Amino acid sequence: MEEVCTPLKSDSRLKHRPLTPLRLLRGVICLVVFLSTAFICIVYLSPLAVVGLRLISIRYSRKAVSFFFGLWLSMWPFLFEKINRTKVVFSGDSIPMRERVLLIANHRTEVDWMYLWDLALRKGRLGCIKYILKSSLMKLPIFGWGFHLLEFIAVERKWEIDEQILQKNLSTFQDPKDPLWLSLFPEGTDYTEQKCKSSKKFAAEAGLPVLSNVLLPKTKGFHTCLETLRDSLDAVGLEVHLSFHFCHKMTRRHHPLHVGC
Repeated sequence: MEEVCTPLKSDSRLKHRPLTPLRLLRGVICLVVFLSTAFICIVYLSPLAVVGLRLISIRYSRKAVSFFFGLWLSMWPFLFEKINRTKVVFSGDSIPMRERVLLIANHRTEVDWMYLWDLALRKGRLGCIKYILKSSLMKLPIFGWGFHLLEFIAVERKWEIDEQILQKNLSTFQDPKDPLWLSLFPEGTDYTEQKCKSSKKFAAEAGLPVLSNVLLPKTKGFHTCLETLRDSLDAVGLEVHLSFHFCHKMTRRHHPLHVGC
């Protein structure tokens, strides 16, 4: 049975709150705690989970990484929602717990990937969320090290290079027993007015739909993810803007895959 997605009624009063000294202080405290604990996890826990257990079993290694990653990462929604007092609103279809999902998200800000943690935590998939991201992010101190250990997929945003990268890395996630939330940003970059103008110009010249609130999505990466993981996914989900209007369709393995909204 299919569920109907209804639009979220946005409350403009929640937007563009002034940056007060107190809010700035709370944000700095959250960031310092987050980065310092990340460094501790990478230095002390990752060698055991990634190197030690991987010699015995890739599955057990991934489970250990997922456990430690989820344990540490669960701190962020607490800091973000309770300490920083950020209100996160979810709407759309009811999402079952603990599924293997290909999650498609638009990219309105540079930190959209952090907002997905709030949803993943509530659905028992926080530790196994993985991202397809640009390769330059893998060079960041602390974060970049973690991205490598967590098996995030880095792409160059050049299809002649990325096609083989995606196929090679995605093939390691085909086991349906491995928990997975694979997050993909089809726009390829965060939204700005200038990028939107360029996207509209390209779409008009190519005879494609001209979009106003999002950038024209790139489809080759999505298609490769879908085809490679089709037999091991439970569903494909769509996250719209930062309010989590989540459209979801259930699909069982070995049956046709339905894409939500």
